[in-house]
Amino acid sequence: MRKIALGLMSGTSADGLTVCAVQIRPFKVLHFKNYAYPAALQQKLLTAYLLRAAELSALHFELGRLYAKTVQKFLKEFSLSAQEIEVIGSHGQTIYHGPHDKTPNTLQIGEPSFVAAQIGCPVVSDFRPMDMALGGEGAPLIPFFDEYLWGRKTPKILLNVGGISNFSVVGKQVKTFGFDVGPGNTLMDLACQEFFKKTFDKNGALAAKGTPDKELVRRLLAQPYFTQKPPKSLDKNAFGETYLKKYFFSIKTPHDLLATLTWFTASAIAQAVTDFVPPSYQKELVVSGGGCYNKTLLSYLRTLLPQVKVTTTLAYGIDPQAKESAAFALFGWLALHRKINHCAAATGAKRAAILGKITL
Repeated sequence: MRKIALGLMSGTSADGLTVCAVQIRPFKVLHFKNYAYPAALQQKLLTAYLLRAAELSALHFELGRLYAKTVQKFLKEFSLSAQEIEVIGSHGQTIYHGPHDKTPNTLQIGEPSFVAAQIGCPVVSDFRPMDMALGGEGAPLIPFFDEYLWGRKTPKILLNVGGISNFSVVGKQVKTFGFDVGPGNTLMDLACQEFFKKTFDKNGALAAKGTPDKELVRRLLAQPYFTQKPPKSLDKNAFGETYLKKYFFSIKTPHDLLATLTWFTASAIAQAVTDFVPPSYQKELVVSGGGCYNKTLLSYLRTLLPQVKVTTTLAYGIDPQAKESAAFALFGWLALHRKINHCAAATGAKRAAILGKITL
């Protein structure tokens, strides 16, 4: 019987759970699907960092039960049996990420015991704490996956635009590195919800109707985080509602506001490429995550990085929305087999390690 690894990913936007089934050798994405959270649960997750301990504990278990039901649904929809699943890698939902707090810490919830009990296979979860125990930022973790797939090929910049933007630089004769760049979809989504009563700017159509305030963006990109050398990582709230109101609410028209936020996201990425990626590696930017469907964002990236070919992971056989969940499937499989699944150079950890805790 073939053996398959599943990956579970819920990103910083907390819009749902992505489940991905992969074949490890040779690596291949077999199936994936996004399962949207109910609006009430999404809102609860986005504000979970404000909850009391008892409420957060209950949410941790509620999410674990939902993950188990969702995996069962996924197996049924794609005609997979539980016996085919060797391991499940579950990232969980990040509630808080504070690598620079007085006591560095990070918290992902979604109790894995429910998934292990329902499906009957090992679940690997809680990947970030071991990295932080070794002095790392706890993020980003995806550079290891990027190196695993593309590390022996022509150098590439692998950009993921989720709630936060991050990228990896990998390729033949490249010492892999990566970091959180800045805002991804978070600010744009918040503006859409506030001014257009839409969850997000589909295809970037709303931003395309506006004119960005490039001078404002230029001033914002002088802020310390953008000029700080990597490794570095961000909590999703670094570019949240408070930041949006403080710096952008002076823009008079909603379309101009959204265009400015989109330009801000693109400009932060472009500045990071220019400042931290050697020119010889600035050949191709391969985009994944929900932001890769924002045509205005991609257009801005092409304008700002004319020397770089901008494409998506679809060109390499991986759906842009499947990439992160596929990565955690791989991380889970490697951890189960006691193999390193960690790029210490991307996080600043003292050494590469085996990340994740195994629930049997």
